[in-house]
Formats: sequence, structure tokens, C-alpha cells
Amino acid sequence: MLRLHANDPLDKTAMKILEDSDLFEISAEHLDKDHLMKIMPEIEVLVVRSATKVTSEVIEAGKKLKLIARAGVGLDNVDVESARKHNIIVRNTPGANAISVAELTFGLLLGLVRHIPRGTYGIKEGKWEKKELKGVEIFGKTIGLIGFGAIGREVAKRAIAFGMNVCAFDPFVKETDMEVELMTTVESLLEKSDVISLHVPLTPETKHIIGEKEISLMKDGVIIINASRGGTIDEQALYNGLVSGKVSGAALDVFEVEPPSDELRRKLVGLGNVICVPHVGASTSEGQKRVGLEMAKIIVEECKVMI
Repeated sequence: MLRLHANDPLDKTAMKILEDSDLFEISAEHLDKDHLMKIMPEIEVLVVRSATKVTSEVIEAGKKLKLIARAGVGLDNVDVESARKHNIIVRNTPGANAISVAELTFGLLLGLVRHIPRGTYGIKEGKWEKKELKGVEIFGKTIGLIGFGAIGREVAKRAIAFGMNVCAFDPFVKETDMEVELMTTVESLLEKSDVISLHVPLTPETKHIIGEKEISLMKDGVIIINASRGGTIDEQALYNGLVSGKVSGAALDVFEVEPPSDELRRKLVGLGNVICVPHVGASTSEGQKRVGLEMAKIIVEECKVMI
């Protein structure tokens, strides 16, 4: 049997699949780095979500490690290069939570343009800000999607249903059968879009893909949504754009440092034209179940070959 440790929880149904496979001796508990390092020499399969950072140090401690299973989209919390050097397989579930993230993206967009959070808290505080909360329609507006993978495509479906025009930039996508205009450069997308929504992993190429220069190319009054990864937007540049009015509003599910620092909360998050949630894009019952089931299937298939 293989020793499997789930340092971040999977759905109960997924854990039962792993248990019923009779392939594993399983432990499931979130351990901090020091405690995780102590058990790594005996671990052959490590299961994580976004909370655990699988650094080169953790990988090198895994003398028997054969598989890192990242339940979710991104791999920015896994040192993939170090894993490859040690001949360790790395797998994830990039499309399993696409619907959950796409729905949150639209929730953020609608919440921002119709002032839903402010209106809610205003009424709870005894205010009636009807005249102050004039919004805008998204019908007929152009939404630009930076990244057109599984999540980007789900966002595009919803945007089209809302009567929006959709353009997208993704260097890995050359054609589509959807009513989406594929842009050849990110700059052309920025110039065209009323709303810009990010759906990319955090890599050296996408770090601060939106910065001062990029914001200067955007339309005046642009809206920016980030439900992908913190670090893809230069937060200081975004703050400057919001304060100047170049960016009319931003809706954020992710931050470069999570939870955001006190300074960031006072500045960026404290602005009236910013709404935010604490990295909950994939946090739905259905999304978690899909991720868990897909991850369990991948783990069992990979490990059957190993034994």
C-alpha cells in the first residue's frame, strides 16, 4: 500500500473512493510546514489544495514521494520544476471548478455595477441611498477575458447570455466556435474592453500582467475583475487607477498576499469603488465535489500503475 497524506481536505465522497480503492494508507490533517516536513520522508502521495505550499524543501524531504495531487486549478503553490527534477508526478484538476468561478465572476460584476454591497450595508445602517446608487447596465458592453481556458469559456457563455460582446486573449488558443473575438495581443484587448476579467494562472509571464502601462491603455472608466490569482495585477497600479478615476471600479476575489495586509485593507480594499471576497471562487458544494471526485479518480489511476 502507498502512504497518502491529504494536507488539505477533499470532499467526503472523494476520500471514500480513495479508502475503498485499498491502494492507500491514508492520513488527512492540515499540518503546518514544520509538522508536514517531519512526515514527508514516509509520504508517497501528497494531496493539497491552495492552502499548502509545496516548496522545493518539502519536495526534497519526500524521499519516497511519487505523486503530488493538487485539487484545483493553479499550480502556483507547487514547485513544479523541483518536482520534475525529482521525477515526481504533479497532477491537478483545472476544469472541475470552472462553473463555480465563472458564476462568482458574474456575481462580482453585477455586485459592483449595481452597488449591491453598499446598498445592503446602507439599509442595515438605516440609510436609503436610492439616488446615490445609480448603476450601469452590462448589456451591450464589451468584456475582455485575459485567459480563455475552462473558466474563461464559462464566463464567456454567461456574458453572451447577458447580451455582452466578448473578446479574449490567450496565447494558447487560436480558434473557438463561440461568439468570441480572439485578440492577437493583450494590448488590443485592453483598448477594446469596458470590463476586463482575468482568468490566468500565476506564472512568471502573468505576474503583474496588469500594471501601470496596461491600465494606461484601457478605456476611461474601465471595470477590472480578478477571480484568478493574486499577483496577476499590480495592486499599487490598480489603486492608482481607481483613485484617479481611470478605473471606475474593481471586484477582487484574490490578493497578492492572503489575507491582505493591514496597509492594503486601508488603501485598496478601503476604497468605495472596490468590492471583494476572501478567495472563494471555487468554494461551492458542487465545485468542491467535482474537484474531489476528479482528483480521486486521477490519484487512483496514477497509483494503480505504481504498485
